[in-house]
Amino acid sequence: MFTGIINHTGNIAKISKNEIVIKVPELVKKLKIGGSVAVDGACLTVTEVLDNGFSADIMPVTIQKTVLKNRKKNDLVNLELPMQSGERFEGHFISGHIEGTAELIEQKIADKSYLLKFKLPEKLTRYIVPEGSIALNGISLTVAHIKDDELIVSIIPHTWDITNLHELKIGDKVNVETDLLAKYAEKLTKA
Repeated sequence: MFTGIINHTGNIAKISKNEIVIKVPELVKKLKIGGSVAVDGACLTVTEVLDNGFSADIMPVTIQKTVLKNRKKNDLVNLELPMQSGERFEGHFISGHIEGTAELIEQKIADKSYLLKFKLPEKLTRYIVPEGSIALNGISLTVAHIKDDELIVSIIPHTWDITNLHELKIGDKVNVETDLLAKYAEKLTKA
């Protein structure tokens, strides 16, 4: 389980259809084989701890559903280790199970924030509400506005600077994980 509070980014050293190697020297001492790491929000299992990072296997469904299929060497990725029992909980509950991708269609600066507008797969919109939680590239964000299949999030300068959001260009895609609690609520009300 993750929280969406990104404290580290890494660079892709190598990527193929079934493996990724990420350079992140500052995390090496915290990693272990078999441990989980959210890479742009997708939960991957560490298969090898290296001197300057780690490697992880990628399943075909992960490639199919995530932005990892478009990633290349040297790309910056957001990284998060799983939350630990007893630590302060920030962000929101994130499973690391990506449901699809959204495309950046507009970007502007307003006051001291960056407003990003995304076009979402329609099937995901039922789990998104204004002022609700959403994870984009693994980052816990608050929904500023949702109308039909368009979502706007407001990014504070700190988040902009320490994540890979500042590298996005119009037409780029991000991983999407909607609110886990909304999905459970839907299932319970249908039962």
